[in-house]
Amino acid sequence: MLNMQNYNSDGHDAGVIAYEIGKDNISIKFRDGSTYLYTNKSAGPAAIAEMKALAQRGGGLTTYINQHVKEHYQIKFK
Repeated sequence: MLNMQNYNSDGHDAGVIAYEIGKDNISIKFRDGSTYLYTNKSAGPAAIAEMKALAQRGGGLTTYINQHVKEHYQIKFK
């Protein structure tokens, strides 16, 4: 998690502040300092693809996580 990109959300209160995209995963850092690794195995390939697209677009990622994959992470770092 050395190459995290800032998450440029249009929403002022976005919970996500940074992300890092891997081949079959995405790491998400939240405002509270916690970081979660979501993988194809834990959340499913379709969810990972959507999270990557939302992260790169800079909108909707926090909502998507809360509504679809909140507990489907592989590892929580803090």
